[in-house]
Amino acid sequence: MPKYLSIIILILFVLVGCQPEPEESTIIVSLIADGRERTFGYSTNVTVEEFLADAEIEIGDSDRISHPLFTQITDGMKITVRRVIENQECQQESIPFERRIVPNEGIQPGEEQLAQSGQNGTQEVCYRIIFEDGIEAERIPSGQPTILTEPLDEIIYIGSLNEVEPLAIVGTLSYINNNNAWVIKGNTTNKRPLTTTSNLDSLVFDVSEDGTNLIYTTEVTDTDDFFNELWMIQTLEASIPVELTPTDVLYAEWRPSTTDTIAYSTGEARPTTPPWRALNNLWLMEIDRNSGRTLDIEEIVPESSGGFYGWWGTDYKWSPQGDKMAWARADSMGVVDFQTNELQTLVSYAEFNTSQFWVWVSPLSWSFDNTLITSTVHGAPLGNEPPRTSPVFDIAITNSDGNFSTIVKGSVGMWAAPKFSPEVSITNSEFSEGYIAYLKAREPYNSINGEYDLVVADRDGSNERVLFPAEGQSGIKTSDFGLSAQDFTWSPDSRFIAIIYQGDLWVVDVESSVSYQVTFDGGSTNPIWTR
Repeated sequence: MPKYLSIIILILFVLVGCQPEPEESTIIVSLIADGRERTFGYSTNVTVEEFLADAEIEIGDSDRISHPLFTQITDGMKITVRRVIENQECQQESIPFERRIVPNEGIQPGEEQLAQSGQNGTQEVCYRIIFEDGIEAERIPSGQPTILTEPLDEIIYIGSLNEVEPLAIVGTLSYINNNNAWVIKGNTTNKRPLTTTSNLDSLVFDVSEDGTNLIYTTEVTDTDDFFNELWMIQTLEASIPVELTPTDVLYAEWRPSTTDTIAYSTGEARPTTPPWRALNNLWLMEIDRNSGRTLDIEEIVPESSGGFYGWWGTDYKWSPQGDKMAWARADSMGVVDFQTNELQTLVSYAEFNTSQFWVWVSPLSWSFDNTLITSTVHGAPLGNEPPRTSPVFDIAITNSDGNFSTIVKGSVGMWAAPKFSPEVSITNSEFSEGYIAYLKAREPYNSINGEYDLVVADRDGSNERVLFPAEGQSGIKTSDFGLSAQDFTWSPDSRFIAIIYQGDLWVVDVESSVSYQVTFDGGSTNPIWTR
């Protein structure tokens, strides 16, 4: 090897040996946790999870970390650990009341009157509260609020501006409007309130045969001992109501052919919906019609469970002559035997399962000759459904002696409420006639909340014709689920029918089908027409 090449190799070895060793690179990472910030230097890459372990930082299940644990640390990285604590907290909150403007015929047209002051309700709302490092970061509602007190709407009455078309009224037409008793005599423009307390509950509303005295029930709010009171007022001008003895009254009715006797049935107050449990009894009470003082009282039907859905109650109805009485329950109807003080069953059927807080019981109506009773009966199933859920409701006519019972109209709907007319005199005939009116469901197998038409027919159900409303108009919807619900009534001369339509009182001419609107504030119920 040449000498000079050896020298070159030696010089290269010397130069390589004199090079300094390379410096290791440093990874600087900042950590913010538990209220302080620290800086760490790393010479090798590790994961965030490893880094936190080296820093002796324990991570709770709810703690939040700025980077995923599997992330490799990098130079300049800032890792933040937020300590998360979750608490449960419940608090009461206000529910704002609403303001409602309600037409009311009890005040002058255009005037306003505060009927009810508004009051906020309260509710309990629970939250999940998330704290990060001791500071509230998030508040999440937990479940549905619990209503503690319902808000009370502010109600402003405003006088109705509509004018009533004059129509002659035979006898006395009474009705409830905005929870007050009203009466019309002479013609439809003579509407006047009998009460101004606005607390009628519509369970009882009946006028004596001569049209001079009205009995009604009112709500009771200042005690839990009973749920209503029975009152009487004359239908004359400036009459003052007087309280009668019974309370917790579910049914009450003047006895025809008398001037001072009332039949009634009672229940017991309870803190539920409905606010009663019926006793299914029946009493006769003789009163002084001036003072309301009880003169005599007699138990006719003793207390009982009342059969299926007996807690709802038994409905009763006097015959026109006041010597017979029909009754109806959820699964049957019949007559009261005044000799044995028992209920005699004439027709039975399956009770209807409403699956709600009310029970279906058919209204009752007697023929003017005191022999026939018409009612709605729950029909047989359409298919394989249980009898209790059958959608079929028929109109039946039953002889009060129990000799026969027949269906005169099938599939009319559960609120048909058939009513015999008063006696109709026929010119040049020694015989009297009468008709039957009822509500017919437009969808007969979906009749609970459906629409109805007012129909008039002969007593045997023949010659049926729709009387009201006019073709193309919305149907009638019933709104009273009380024990003695009444949506229409015959005039004493059978020429007219008064009916509630869309919350207002209408009078319909039976012969011509011409209708007259009598109220205009949507607050009318329970029409009754007497001599």
